[in-house]
Amino acid sequence: MTDTLAWDVYAKRSKQRRLVNAAGQTTWFNWTQYPDHGPGAEILAVGPGSTVLELGCGTGGNLAHLTTLGAHALGVDVSTAQLATAKDRWGYMPGLRVERAEAVAYLTEIGEELDAVFSVFGAAWFTDPNVLLPVVRKRLRPGGVFAFSHRPAIEGCYGCQAAYISCSEDQDPLVVKRWDYEPERWVEILSEHGFTGATAEILPAPPGPRTIGTLLVRAQA
Repeated sequence: MTDTLAWDVYAKRSKQRRLVNAAGQTTWFNWTQYPDHGPGAEILAVGPGSTVLELGCGTGGNLAHLTTLGAHALGVDVSTAQLATAKDRWGYMPGLRVERAEAVAYLTEIGEELDAVFSVFGAAWFTDPNVLLPVVRKRLRPGGVFAFSHRPAIEGCYGCQAAYISCSEDQDPLVVKRWDYEPERWVEILSEHGFTGATAEILPAPPGPRTIGTLLVRAQA
């Protein structure tokens, strides 16, 4: 399965989501790489009875929050380590289901209509948009939302890029591919694939020593 080893390695060195956030909540939605920062689940425009799919769901924190809003929350990831953590922490929540699958294959095979599809630093960053976007749009109901976030592109480094995941000092890093574009180019790409109302913006980092913002993209089928 695509990049399984790389993402299992990544999972082992990733920090786990806190048990409680700054507002005292046990579940919350976060689009950015910074805690307690940025917009939340309102970007997806879903509520009770909605069916939502996360591509590259990791340990499932965002999915867990969506279930508290009454949504049926589905998640796919290629990392067995990430999914094991998700099931251990959130498996008791009704309406939440995670599966080991590659994003494009899963979207191609399922038959259900989705109200929203999203990705937070996940599969939408690491999948060729010319392959991913057609199957996302096909599975979304008319007017359904597709949204994703990840770090902004480095100036001059656009299209397919190499990303490295370190294993140890004694091993070469594992290589995965990611797709980076400027916000205005993402709007064009989504429009080219039949999405409407596309927006793309870079959310600034919160006050502090770090300055890299977060790219947030949203469109409708």
